Formats: sequence, C-alpha cells, structure tokens
Amino acid sequence: MQKTIKIIKNMLSILIIMFLLFVLYKVYKSNNYSEYVRAEFNSGISNFSRDSQEKYSKMDSYKIENTDFNDAMFFKTIKVIPNTSYKVSCMIKTKDVINKEENKDAGAHICINETVEKSDNVIGTTDWTKIEFIFNSKNRETLDIGFRLGGNYNDSKGTAWFSDMTIETGSANKTNKWNFLCLLFNETKVSIENQNQTQNFDLNLSESDIYDMKLCINRFKNSIETMSQGKMKVNYNIIEIDKPITTMSYDEENGYYVSPYDIKDVLDKYIKEGKYDHIFIAFRTGDINSKEEIPVNDWIGLGSMEYRNIGFSNIRLPNSNSNYIYKYDERINVFPEEVYVHEFLHTLERNSLEYGYERPELHDYEKYGYKSQNKTGLREWYNDYINKNIKSTNKGLVGLPEEIFTKKPTKTSDFKYSKKLDYFKEPQNIIEELNGVYKNILNLFNAIKVRN
Repeated sequence: MQKTIKIIKNMLSILIIMFLLFVLYKVYKSNNYSEYVRAEFNSGISNFSRDSQEKYSKMDSYKIENTDFNDAMFFKTIKVIPNTSYKVSCMIKTKDVINKEENKDAGAHICINETVEKSDNVIGTTDWTKIEFIFNSKNRETLDIGFRLGGNYNDSKGTAWFSDMTIETGSANKTNKWNFLCLLFNETKVSIENQNQTQNFDLNLSESDIYDMKLCINRFKNSIETMSQGKMKVNYNIIEIDKPITTMSYDEENGYYVSPYDIKDVLDKYIKEGKYDHIFIAFRTGDINSKEEIPVNDWIGLGSMEYRNIGFSNIRLPNSNSNYIYKYDERINVFPEEVYVHEFLHTLERNSLEYGYERPELHDYEKYGYKSQNKTGLREWYNDYINKNIKSTNKGLVGLPEEIFTKKPTKTSDFKYSKKLDYFKEPQNIIEELNGVYKNILNLFNAIKVRN
C-alpha cells in the first residue's frame, strides 16, 4: 500500500513538474523576441508581444499594437558586406492601421533603422501580405533591420503582425548604363493654404512645354555621356501623365514641391517594372498670363530626394513660355538641359557620401573659383565635378569618384541567383529553442563580463 502511494506521489510530482515546465515554456515563448530589440518613439503607447493566435505559419508572429499614434518597431542588428545587394522579406497583417497625416510615408513596413530606406507600407485592415525590401549596404558593415509600425516623418495607429522574416544577398549590377524615367504631368490641380487662405490652382503644360522637355531630356543624355567621357551611359523613357497632381508637400526651405508620396500611385506603376535608376518629374507651378503662382522658394529644380532607393527630382516649368531656361538658342542659352544635369548630380553627390567617398558640395562652385556663364551656365563646373578635375588647395584634384557611375539602385533582378542567410531564422523545435535560450544566457553572461 505504501509502495503504491509512493508511486502515485512520484507520478503527481512528475505531472506537476511537467505542468510547471509547460507553463514556463509558454511564458518563455510569449516573451521570446529572438534577439529583436523593441523600440518606440513615444514610450508607453505601443505594446509588443509574440502572438500564438494570429499566425501565418506555425511560428508565433511578432505583434505591435499602437494604442495611439506612434512610431514603433522590432529591430535586429546584422552584419553585412559593404557594397552588396540585400533583400529582406516578411509577411505582414494589419488591423485598423491609419496614419496621422496623409501623403506621408508610414504604416507597417520593413526598414533600416535611423535611415529613410524602407519598403512599401501596409495600412488599413489586411490579410497576410508579402512585403519585400531591397537595398544596398553601401559602405556599412552592420545595420539594424526593423519591422515597423509608423515612419520617420509620420506616426501610425492600429495593430500589425510580422511573420516569416527572411534575408538574402544578391549580385549588384555594376554596369555604367543608367535608365531614367521622365514623367511629364500635364496638369497640376491643387488646393493649398497660403497666408491663412485656401487657394485653388489648375495649371497645365503647353505643347511648347512638352516639346522643350523632350528636347532637354535628349540633350541631358548627350551631355552626361559627353561630360563623363563615356564613364556613364544613359537610356530614358518619356511618359506624359494625364492624371493631375492633386497634392503638394511643403517645407520652410523649399515652399511647395512634389514629393514622391504626392504621386505615389503613378510612381508605383512604373517602379514595379524594376528597371529605372532615376526619376524626373516635370510640372507647372505658375502661369504669368493668369497671374497664378504656387509659392516656391526660388527653385527651378529640386533634387537629392529618393523613392524606394531610387533618386527623385522635381523639374519646375517657368511661368512664362517666353522664358529661355529650357530653350536652346545660340545667342542666349546653349545648355538648356542644365537643370536636369544639376538635379541628377545631387543624387550622385548624395550617393558618394553614403558610399563613403569624399566629394565637394555641388553648390560650392564659387569656393573653387567657378562662375555661372551667360550662355553655358555652370557647364564647366559640372564637367570638372564629374571627372574629378577640380583643383583644391590641400587635397589635389577633387570631384565625383569614377566608381559612383556604376553604383546604381538595387533592383529585383539583382537576386536572380541569391543566397539566403540565417539572421532571421526562427527555432523549428524545442531543441533549437533550448539552444537559443542557452545562447541568449551565454551572450548575457559575456556582456556582463565585458561591462565588469
């Protein structure tokens, strides 16, 4: 009898231990973030968890709930090889995701923390959707990959789930052939706030405008290839867009301009083709005859922007058709493509900095003794800037590095032959999970030793 009671007690003890282990395992699973760091801009607004109910696969998803407008993410630090193409993918599901401001980039997405590099967004209430984010590591050796609800310049509210994260490397296209997309918007139809009044504008490109733009694009191709002495080749597509520009962005420095998010639907249609390296958009902001003019702060072109890692430039049409800024005339202007050249060089200027190359500021021509000429503008400066032939007092010849002409935006074609990496691999069984626990404890112990 006593032997039977002892067996029963032992069995109960085993069952209790197993139950406690099971509870501890469930607690561990719900709080195991697999080395992801949880971050939020405004503390106490976002809730982070592992969700065993909303799952795309057998693994618990990563859940972010923004109870009010906020910017929050899970991110993981990974090692990367400089100047290498990477693609991060994951499945995203959302519920009631809304952004604080329209036409600004936010929602559930993949990003590189502390940069503007990111994937497209998922907003609203959606089922599981595959999102891909492609980028070049440039001169970086480590970076933080984030799975985010919010954005750099906008906050989001609602719930997002992230699952099945993967990362792979590709092979960057190192040719010097660049493909340009040139969008001519036939109509700018916007309402803006100016001096506490709402003003309505409806401005259109003329046939003369379209002719001038097409001529300038062709001259841009020839000028870039000639000035670079063949170090860069240009292909281009010119497309007239009948859908009007209906919103414009604003900042104190530039006044009103067209950001990529003002024309996102149009851009996405062409970006998905995966072949373009730079985007120009041309549009009108004023008409001297009707005395309509959208306030801009003294710019005719605006560059150094990007959309989904592709350079993006505004080309503003002058208010008068009698203006010769985009018209070739042997007596007045033999370099009408100057604005296109200037704004594209802003992209190469930014790229050079991000790849770790030193280069002069594009606007610093006077510091190096260059002046704008009557008929040729700053062509001499651009020519020497492109060919690294600017004389400096202490650094010899400076300008753009020749390598920058082959460092183009990452495309999906870079991943035709890719290699998958294990940075985001989740444990597939209890043995792998226990091994992960051991590694986490070991890493914590080593970190404590370092701090001591």
